[in-house]
Amino acid sequence: MVVDTQDEMVVQPPINEKDQVTEINPEQLDTEPETLENVPVATDFEAMKEIVLPPLLDEPKVIEDVINTWTVENWRTLSKKEHGPIFQAGGYPWRILLFPFGNNVDQSSVYLEHGFQDTNSIPDDWSCCVQFGLVMWNINDPSLFYHHTAHHRFTKEESDWGFTRFLELRKMFQQPWDNSGHPLVENDSVNITAYVRVVEDETGVLWHNFNNYDSKKETGYVGLKNQGATCYLNSLLQSLYFTNAFRKAVYEIPTAEDESITNSAYTLQRLFYQLQISNSAVGTNELTKSFGWDTRHIFEQQDVQELSRKLIERMEERMKGTAAEDALPRMLSGKVKTYVSCIDVEYESSRIEDFWDIQLNVRGIPNLEESFKDYIQQETLDGDNKYWAGDEFKYQDARKGVIFKSFPEVLHLHLKRFEYDIQRDTMMKINDRFEFPEVLDLTPYLDQDADKSEPWIYKLHGVLVHSGDLNAGHYYAYLKPNKDGWFYKFDDDKVTKATMRETLEENFGGEYPASLVQSRTGLQKKTPIMRQMSAYMLVYIRESRLDQVLTPVRKEDCPPHLQKRLDEEAAAREAKRKEREEQHLYLPVKVITEDTFKHHGSTDLADFEANNPAENAAAPRFYRTKKQTTIGELVALIGEDIGQDPKRIRLWIMVNRQNKTTRPDQPIMDLRPTIEETYQRMASTTRDYALRVWAEVAEEVDAEGEAIWPTYQNNANGVIVKNDLILLFLKHFDAERQVLEGVGHIYVSKEKRVEELVPVIAKKMGWGDKLPSGEQLAMWEEIKPTMIETLKAKQSLKAAELQDGDIICFQKVQERKPAEILGKIPRLGDKNSEETTRRWDRYDDAKGFYDFLCNKKEVRFDPHPRCEKANYPSFILTLSTKVTYDQLAERVGEQLGVEPTHLRFFTANASTGSPKSAVRKAVGQTLSTILNPNGYTQQSMQTKANSLFFEVLDMSLAELDTKKNVKVTWLSEGITKAETFDVLVNKQGHIEDLVQAFVKKAQLKDEQEGGRIRVYEIHHHKFFRELVPNYPVLSINDYAEVIAERIPEEERDADERDFIKVIHFQNDPSRIHGIPFKFLLKEGEPFSETKKRLENRTGIKGKAFEKIKFAIVRRFQKPTYLEDDTILFDEGGTIEDDIVLGLDHLDRSRTTRNGGEMFLK
Repeated sequence: MVVDTQDEMVVQPPINEKDQVTEINPEQLDTEPETLENVPVATDFEAMKEIVLPPLLDEPKVIEDVINTWTVENWRTLSKKEHGPIFQAGGYPWRILLFPFGNNVDQSSVYLEHGFQDTNSIPDDWSCCVQFGLVMWNINDPSLFYHHTAHHRFTKEESDWGFTRFLELRKMFQQPWDNSGHPLVENDSVNITAYVRVVEDETGVLWHNFNNYDSKKETGYVGLKNQGATCYLNSLLQSLYFTNAFRKAVYEIPTAEDESITNSAYTLQRLFYQLQISNSAVGTNELTKSFGWDTRHIFEQQDVQELSRKLIERMEERMKGTAAEDALPRMLSGKVKTYVSCIDVEYESSRIEDFWDIQLNVRGIPNLEESFKDYIQQETLDGDNKYWAGDEFKYQDARKGVIFKSFPEVLHLHLKRFEYDIQRDTMMKINDRFEFPEVLDLTPYLDQDADKSEPWIYKLHGVLVHSGDLNAGHYYAYLKPNKDGWFYKFDDDKVTKATMRETLEENFGGEYPASLVQSRTGLQKKTPIMRQMSAYMLVYIRESRLDQVLTPVRKEDCPPHLQKRLDEEAAAREAKRKEREEQHLYLPVKVITEDTFKHHGSTDLADFEANNPAENAAAPRFYRTKKQTTIGELVALIGEDIGQDPKRIRLWIMVNRQNKTTRPDQPIMDLRPTIEETYQRMASTTRDYALRVWAEVAEEVDAEGEAIWPTYQNNANGVIVKNDLILLFLKHFDAERQVLEGVGHIYVSKEKRVEELVPVIAKKMGWGDKLPSGEQLAMWEEIKPTMIETLKAKQSLKAAELQDGDIICFQKVQERKPAEILGKIPRLGDKNSEETTRRWDRYDDAKGFYDFLCNKKEVRFDPHPRCEKANYPSFILTLSTKVTYDQLAERVGEQLGVEPTHLRFFTANASTGSPKSAVRKAVGQTLSTILNPNGYTQQSMQTKANSLFFEVLDMSLAELDTKKNVKVTWLSEGITKAETFDVLVNKQGHIEDLVQAFVKKAQLKDEQEGGRIRVYEIHHHKFFRELVPNYPVLSINDYAEVIAERIPEEERDADERDFIKVIHFQNDPSRIHGIPFKFLLKEGEPFSETKKRLENRTGIKGKAFEKIKFAIVRRFQKPTYLEDDTILFDEGGTIEDDIVLGLDHLDRSRTTRNGGEMFLK
């Protein structure tokens, strides 16, 4: 049973029913009062049908309309749930479902449900789309009625749909209906008429709830997962994927030698192949990582046109030198001619350029054909704006414009749905209606001499759609994968069939047709309802090249190495999935052996978190064992693995002690229980998901080969005997090698004294029966990692409270005075004839080494990017977090072979891994506070806790504190070559000191020999200010970039008033990029000559310079583009901030958008 939604409860009340409304005085309105049409009576079924079955936005095709009336009698005697008579509509049975006294509400509940008698006979995939209205009306007066309208996709699971709150019971029985003197239900009877319209489900997803929807099963295609705000990327990738020739070309890029996630060509190949073979939606994480994007980029919607260009450019670069080298230009690039043609003389100036997409205006233009006409519209140059046609023809009337020489096989059209609004001073979305055809003839927009041997007829292949406004929107695509057949809607991970109306009409934008908008009253009628979705990119394919572009892509077309890699990954995923499914049948077992203990060089007996026993000899052995395996079977498995007779192996249960150590507690003597039963018995003493045991191997066996155990031995009666021997584990600290290692285990009587362990340990270590003369053993008990207590020589083990599983650590020391307590070892400061200087990073006793183990940390050190030329290596050091700044510098200096005083450290950014802030030396500072300077705060969470950058300085840190570091960008060839240098200059110095230091650092000629150097600041790609020689260094803006260049000879003595600032932008002055500069204007110079000087000044040569358009840019105004005869000196002639010269050209650097970089690595 489905409870109706709020939308289904909103109903237009009958006209004659008075409702509580806000009264509006008609005199206050500009419009005339509305006139109400005559309301039909309930028996006029055709007229009522127009009311209860209004037009739907989906406009589905009507299969059949059926009207059926059920007269409900004796209402008060009805049961809780009643069914009306069955009637047929659209070939299926239907009936009304009625809850006379409400479905758990105080209103009558009325639904429409299918009338199948045997629900088991309904196919699982059965569905029927129905628009219906339910009308309740008085049996004697058909002018008294009430109705609700809804539409629904009926399925086997959702068999009914309707209105839980159809009408309040008190209104039905107790109140006269609309002052008529009669209640709606009269004489305990009422009529309920069902108006049922069965409509065609053309796409199979009309009104679908998409629960358990399988895109691959329904359409044969899969979608892409949305990472956060990557729907724009998904729609573009699907468009490129279904351009089959593009996919094939990408497959031909050689990537076998670089199967790296940082290789965007390889990750795009992986993505395309997964889309080809996968049964579920594919992720784009690998691809975006190869772009160099982090979380910030994932949650920012980027410019789709820009992303498309950059991605295609990157693939074109990777295709150079391969079989697919010319594939993309041939497929995606056309040619356009920009010209100025004189009207009265035969003179034309033109240039032909390549284009990869076309940007078309939408505002105020009805359709695509008109937008193309607008694009090639000619501009007449006459009057004061005549064209300079050279010395021969002088100034002439001329026509200026663009015309296409050819179009590519696959044409990408970007519709300018987002434009800058001058009044609002922001970007706005344009929702104007803009129609585009399924078939497009581009012949009218071609040059007369263009090759027309093949028709320039194009067929629509893709529509990329934006829904919403500028700040909050969603992207999806309608694509036609095959030459013939359906369009499909690709909406992130969901793929559905789409009708031509959905593909075309719904994406034209503009207002909804009035016939589809349900009746509204009053002021609402004046406000049009605008479509939120509209096309922003169109893909057309030349009809004569459809077969080549949409050529089938087979599995064999994918690189074999890629298929192999992905098949292996799929098999691994399947194995993991199977393992997860069967996980409940298995219980992991972790086993400590004598061998793993000997290789364990840290606290406790083992690190149970360690993995890969094959690579780490100290890691516990891991067995994935079925829960029903017996302990005996487990012992046999372990014996086979470690090469021992199972009869000689005994397992001890490992338990967690209260001090958070894990030690053996008692042996498992009964081998019959399962490992699950054993684990459950010890569940209260473990914090691990696995059964943890220590495997003891017997040193002696009897005549039958059975193990003889020192304690917990079975006697002849099967009784386990425990004597006074205790199990102890031994660790040896080698002070010379600075290592702690496991030795093995021993059984010792509790009554023995500590000093009696010496010969046992000596024998275990292979030192003989006793220690050489002059040597002693110092011993400690490892109670827990942070509690290491000295053992007294004369003390008994019982008095020392030693028990099974305890650990004793020992080391050799030189013999001291006889009266000295065993365990005391030499200390720094003791007067000794052989006293030597002790290094701070060496530990003379085990207790100090244990402290190091508890505080040790592996720290990665990387050279700061400023050290690249010195080619210093990256390395990892294991250090105590208690070391001071000076000790840290000493260790790193020793590793690098440099002076510790000349090292500076930087913390690392947790998200980007790049250097963050310099570490400032402070009192009481340790490695712990360096890596985590502010405790667990938001700032510390942004700092890597195990990584530092180092910089090797030319001076000591003390001297560095007197300097200011200034990052200077040097322009050596106009603005085309920029090198950045970090320059240290005295904080009390001036710009002239900065120039001298910079010249020395960059190894340039000084100002006397090479010419004066100009230093200026730029901010957000705009010229900020020029810094004069006596300007203080300390006053340089930390948030601005410092630029240095040689002053051109013609500018050296020029008047400051004759300069103009120059910026670079792409299409719109708000999208600035590059390095701005000052440029000298000359009085009376035509812009044709000015351009020559600009070419020399910028260093941009040839075709790259020819593609630049020049404009005067004023604040809050559109750019004014310049002609060759313009006198720029008259236009600007000042260096004021509100007038600059703009160079409009493509930004080939990383482009900033929405406050962040959008780039592909």
